[in-house]
Amino acid sequence: MNDSLLLERRRITYCGLVIALFSGPVFAAFYRGITGENHSNLQLVARELGFFLLVGLLLWIVRTEEKLPLSSIGWRTDKPMRSILRGLVLTVIALIVTVGLYLLLQAFGIHLGGNSSSFQPSPWVATLIALRAGFAEEIFYRGYAIERLQSLTGYKWLAVLVPLVIFAAAHYRQGLGGIVAALILGGVLTIFYLKFRDLIANIIGHFLEDFLLNVILPLLTGH
Repeated sequence: MNDSLLLERRRITYCGLVIALFSGPVFAAFYRGITGENHSNLQLVARELGFFLLVGLLLWIVRTEEKLPLSSIGWRTDKPMRSILRGLVLTVIALIVTVGLYLLLQAFGIHLGGNSSSFQPSPWVATLIALRAGFAEEIFYRGYAIERLQSLTGYKWLAVLVPLVIFAAAHYRQGLGGIVAALILGGVLTIFYLKFRDLIANIIGHFLEDFLLNVILPLLTGH
């Protein structure tokens, strides 16, 4: 590959990294500024569809502009049952860590929970939110960001640290507890991804943990 093509490929990847690292929180803030705080299922569904469009844009960049397979960001479908089993293991680990975090933060008087919005979406909308979080956050902060930052810089520690810090900071509206939880749980998800390079397993684990805590648990407890 000649120098001009290499430079163009790098520019495309930098564009992809901006989308992966910053488009989610920027879009959320912009959407909230236009529509206000969460107030209806329709509003939340429209927001989630916007997130999915950003995911689609990044995947289009990978396949069409970078001309790379999705396996370059850890998306492998050759052994689906193995990915499912890994995802279930990750779910259990994430739930255990979450419970431990909740107890630890409570002991220090730090609240761990959602933001201050009083609107509670319907279970099917909460499921959509959990599904989007699993797909978008794992594709953005694990698969794409880690692989491309490591490829561009040659430093694994930088490829791990930068997405993790930004991922945690993106949860600022959940307060200190949310940031700490995102940092630690993001660390668990990052370690799991580095171990297996299995993005589908990460997506499954992330989605199921959010689904169980934010959909199933409220249904069981009535809260």
